[in-house]
Amino acid sequence: MAIFYRVRSLNYVSKCFSSINALYLQSPIRRFYSEQATSHFESVGFVGLGNMGSRMANNLIKAGYRVAVHDINCNAMKKFSDMGVATKETPLEVAEASDVVITMLPSSSHVYDVYTGPNGLLRGGELRPWLLIDSSTIDPQTSRKLSLAVSNCTLKEKRDYARKPAMLDAPVSGGVLAAEAGTLTFMVGGSEEAYLAAKSLFLSMGKNTVFCGGPGNGSAAKICNNLAMAISMLGVSESLALGQSLGISASTLTRVLNSSSGRCWSSDSYNPVPGVMEGVPSSRNYDGGFASKLMAKDLNLGATSAKEVGLKCPLTSQAQEIYTELCEDGHETEDFSCVFRHHYSGKNET
Repeated sequence: MAIFYRVRSLNYVSKCFSSINALYLQSPIRRFYSEQATSHFESVGFVGLGNMGSRMANNLIKAGYRVAVHDINCNAMKKFSDMGVATKETPLEVAEASDVVITMLPSSSHVYDVYTGPNGLLRGGELRPWLLIDSSTIDPQTSRKLSLAVSNCTLKEKRDYARKPAMLDAPVSGGVLAAEAGTLTFMVGGSEEAYLAAKSLFLSMGKNTVFCGGPGNGSAAKICNNLAMAISMLGVSESLALGQSLGISASTLTRVLNSSSGRCWSSDSYNPVPGVMEGVPSSRNYDGGFASKLMAKDLNLGATSAKEVGLKCPLTSQAQEIYTELCEDGHETEDFSCVFRHHYSGKNET
């Protein structure tokens, strides 16, 4: 009964967000809101200057935005201060200098602390930025809690285009190379008018944006995408390793897969067998790319979310076990395609 009630409660919260968003979309100020708000992004704050965040912030600077940054890593901040970019000691100081703040952080706990901590973005409940965007990969429940917390805050200065602050969850796909090149895909949850207003920002850092619905739906889309990516990589790796054992070269079997119904991103764009494809992590001893520890983290998010809504996901559970074991065996920093070598004992193409 408790589990059933929990599932019903989560579904009810999700439906409430969808209903509120649907009513808001019918508002006559929608178009005015998005068009006017877009022109008020002169000052952009960025919190989290890791491999992804530093490149995203750099693309905003290249696009002409006035950017202020913060990171707990002083060396990361120094790189920006040496470029003449304003650096701030706390997330709160970033918020006080910005019209919009973007966060790109490692986990749900980091995001929650940056938003609600002693020197967090929401301290005092009265905000200068009218829009907060979180591009971290976190669980949908945390995204929805923070969206609700933001909606309960007020703006220091009311605008014609925004009477209350808004939040978007906008995780990305594409990895470090796409962050560098400005070709990321953003999966966005929140109100559609806030999404439309922020689209120019997204397109300064990426090439695709997909509006996924209400609060938390961007986060949900990201963990579902990565879940599918992990499972497809395992399937392709298993197929290619079996093919090698049966006497078929990985190159030959890859050509079969890519001209048949087995074709997928893991086979034609990110092949896990060293020597089959150039320019992918498997061609450089699984260096760079998307670390196995990050895939394990995302699978944990997917498995937890599935459990909370009472959905059985056996393939997710199996993938979670495999990547957890891979990390425990010392391969956590290698690209997630290394599962071909370390789990399936696949061989290099010669």
